[in-house]
Amino acid sequence: MGPQPAPREGKTRRAIVKLLKAEGPLDSARLAKRLRLTPMAVRQHLYALHREKLVTAEDRPVPLGRPAKYWRLTRKADRLFPEAYAELSVALLGALGDAFGPAGVQRVLDSRCARQRVAYTARLAGSTALADKLRELARQRTEEGYMAEVKRDGDGFLFIENHCPICAAATVCQGFCSTELDLFRSVLGPGIAVERSEHIVGGDRRCVYRVRAEASRP
Repeated sequence: MGPQPAPREGKTRRAIVKLLKAEGPLDSARLAKRLRLTPMAVRQHLYALHREKLVTAEDRPVPLGRPAKYWRLTRKADRLFPEAYAELSVALLGALGDAFGPAGVQRVLDSRCARQRVAYTARLAGSTALADKLRELARQRTEEGYMAEVKRDGDGFLFIENHCPICAAATVCQGFCSTELDLFRSVLGPGIAVERSEHIVGGDRRCVYRVRAEASRP
């Protein structure tokens, strides 16, 4: 292993990694503005992260001058975020499938979903507006490691999860993803449409759900 960064350097690099995880590829100028550092200082940290194979860069054209380098996280950077005991989860799913078959695995997923529904419903009980419900749901999911956030999207919202702490398990068992979609629809209540538009397991950088109130019928 190489020399460990000084505490302040380590803090700055963690901030860079978190921004890239939450927002996707960024250039050093934008990172510098967000972190209130000089572009040169940010590039020094990016080069250090690149040597550790935690980030990579791609050139993108700009209106004037040379192409700008946009930095993004590599798969190796996933280890910096919670993985919810990925290997154990995958092994347990395999064992459940061997012992009880697909129907047994589905019963376990349904039980997990039912427990989450109770917990989430209690958490959202004090909220009536859709925006408030989504913000409370984002806080709950962030506590569970999903790095969730809510953004306005026309007459609706985007519910965004920048990290998936159960990604390894969800990759081998798609039931996790389908039950979570049903879970969101259930806890947000009737008349609310929830559709997934980006999916980490499908190769996207994040999971994104489009959420809106359905038009009432006359």
